[in-house]
Amino acid sequence: MKIPRTHLCLVVISVLALHTSGSLLAQTMQQQPSKLAMLTNQQMVTGGVGMTIIDGKPYYLFRLFPELSFGKIGVGIDLNIRVGEDGKVRSGDFKDFYSYLRLIRYVRYGNKNESFYARLGTLDYSRLGHGSIMYMYRNSASYDLRKVGVEFDADFQKIGFESMYSDVGGAALLGLRGYVRPLQFTDAASIPVIGGLETGATLASDFNTNANKTWGDSIGTTRLAEGGGALSIVGLDVGLPLLSHEIIRSTLYADYAKIISYGSGGAVGLSLGLRGLGILTFDAKYERRFVGNQFVPSYFDAFYERDRYQVLDTNRFMSNAQLLKNASAYDGYFGEIFISILNTFNVIGGYQSPVGVRNAGTLHMELQTSTALPGILLTGGYDKKNIGSIFKLDNNSLLYAQVGYKPMPYLVVSTLYQWTWTEVLDAKSGNVVGYEAQKRIEPRVEFVATF
Repeated sequence: MKIPRTHLCLVVISVLALHTSGSLLAQTMQQQPSKLAMLTNQQMVTGGVGMTIIDGKPYYLFRLFPELSFGKIGVGIDLNIRVGEDGKVRSGDFKDFYSYLRLIRYVRYGNKNESFYARLGTLDYSRLGHGSIMYMYRNSASYDLRKVGVEFDADFQKIGFESMYSDVGGAALLGLRGYVRPLQFTDAASIPVIGGLETGATLASDFNTNANKTWGDSIGTTRLAEGGGALSIVGLDVGLPLLSHEIIRSTLYADYAKIISYGSGGAVGLSLGLRGLGILTFDAKYERRFVGNQFVPSYFDAFYERDRYQVLDTNRFMSNAQLLKNASAYDGYFGEIFISILNTFNVIGGYQSPVGVRNAGTLHMELQTSTALPGILLTGGYDKKNIGSIFKLDNNSLLYAQVGYKPMPYLVVSTLYQWTWTEVLDAKSGNVVGYEAQKRIEPRVEFVATF
């Protein structure tokens, strides 16, 4: 199937993210709205107008993107209508039943970690267990490549399971985790903390024919010279719920995972979540990681669909499996935090790095003021990899900010500013002597309703 080449001319924030998914900025912004809505339990209606070019043809773009909750039931719609210069809707967007099915972004019942949880449609932040195998996985790399997946979890107190399948339309990623609380079958069930001890086993397999391809494979065929089929990961875990309440939850855990035909690794971590009083939402996680050769923690992550396999030309390609094959062992740590005050002031941060290795950390920081400043929109973020000095701006840095105002209650007029930096080389020696800022400015119009 030929994937249409899409270039964005001028659209609203949500459409920009979906049509420029190759950039780090787009990756960051693409995750933001749904994650904030999910963690703060907000209802949101987002939309806008703009223009996009597909295979050299311009189209006017109209987008409506509501996320609504009615008790335990949630619904999300993702309607993109592209109209050509002849006034006709682009036929390729509505060519079969599956195309219409994808307009329903998702339908869900309940939420993750409740007794029953089910979701059909786009999977934004799928995870199994504590996340050592699958964490914040997204099944749709872009709007044109969106899929219909399914999640279903059930907790029967003594035993339970988590499950997901990323694409009901074909061979895709399957994840299963079963768990048991063994002391619930004994007289120790009523003992605080200890009684909730949980052990689990996980199997996650990607049945996509490109999932396990490495440099030895033939381009344009399904032959797997190395790997020999689906890429599968198995794992064992144990968790001790230190706190278990609808307002505050905390778990101490240990995980072990093995990527079949590759390497293995483990992690010991602590998670903490706080929901209460309608004032503060807080989520934090810290892990100490022990990574072996040919192993990557949280292998199925937010960017997996985009990075699984990319053909560069008729003789070269890049794949996650190739990177996995060349991965080296290390001990490291990972931490992340989310804070929301009154559902208006939101901070997201994350950092990971090997222990004792210089210039190897990765940082993400994000701020959204939402309605904290009446009539004013202010968001921003900072991403940096290969960190030596966190605030040194170089070719591994990305800084962005969006500033705007609301002339009407549901209308936002804003400007996006983005800064990246390129190396400046000495003409004689070829050494790096500095970094030059590259600035990008994009005006935009959007409407957003949050309630």
